[in-house]
Amino acid sequence: MPILDLSRSVRGSRVLVTGGASGMGRATAWLFAREGAKVALTDIDAQGAEEVAQAIRNEGHDAQAWLLDAGDREAIQRIVPEIAQALGGLDIIVNNAGISAKVPFDAPDYDANWDRNLAITLTGQQAVIRASIPFLMASDAPRIINIASTEALGASAGLSAYSAAKAGVIGLTRSFAVELGRHGITVNCLCPGPILTGMTDHLTEEDRATFARRRTALRRYGDPMEVAHVTLSLALPASSYITGAVIPVDGGLSTRHA
Repeated sequence: MPILDLSRSVRGSRVLVTGGASGMGRATAWLFAREGAKVALTDIDAQGAEEVAQAIRNEGHDAQAWLLDAGDREAIQRIVPEIAQALGGLDIIVNNAGISAKVPFDAPDYDANWDRNLAITLTGQQAVIRASIPFLMASDAPRIINIASTEALGASAGLSAYSAAKAGVIGLTRSFAVELGRHGITVNCLCPGPILTGMTDHLTEEDRATFARRRTALRRYGDPMEVAHVTLSLALPASSYITGAVIPVDGGLSTRHA
C-alpha cells in the first residue's frame, strides 16, 4: 500500500476566527496568519479586532476584521457569507467567542447572564457552523474547531451558565461531527484550562500561582498561544481522520487528582 501524502501546512487556507480581538482568539489569528493562511477575525470589539488585523498586516500577513456579536444570529447569517466572499471561500472555522461572569444562582441578574451566555457561547457556535457549511463543503480540507472549557468537564461555583454552555459545546461538537462526517468536514473541540487571558485578569498573580500549583500537573497557567497551536494541529489537512474529539489543553488539570 502506498504511503499517503498529507500536508502539514495551512498556507493559503481561508480561516474564520470568532472572538479574535483578544486572548486565545487573538493568538489563533496571529498563528494562522504567520503560517500563511488568510484570516478573518470577528469580535464585538470592532476597534480591538481591527487593531489585531492591522498588526498582522504590518508583519506582511493577510488578515481582515469584522464587527460581529456572536449572540446575534441574524448578524452571523449576514456576516459569514460576506467573509467567505472576501476570502474567496472558507476552509477552517475556529469558534472561539465566549463570555464568562461569576453569577451565583440567587443573583438578581442570573437569568440575564444565563441567556447571554447560551446565546453567545453555544447558540452562536452552532449559528456560525450552519452559516459556514455551504462554503466548507467546497473546501478540500474543511475543519471546524470549537473552543469549550474544562468547566464543561467539571464545575466551579457561580459559573453554572458558563459551564452549561461549554458542556453544550461538547455535545454540539460530537453531534455535528457525526452529521457532517459524510461531507468530509471534521469537527473537534478544545477544552482549555487555566489560561492567561482577559477572563483571568481579575485574579492576582499570587492567586493564579497558588491555583496552578495546587491543581495543574505543570504547576502553571497556560499561554493563549499554547492553545492556538493545538487548534492549528486540528486544522491541518493531515488531521483528516480526527473528528468528534474533545481535547483538554489544561496543563494536566483534568488528570491530576492530588
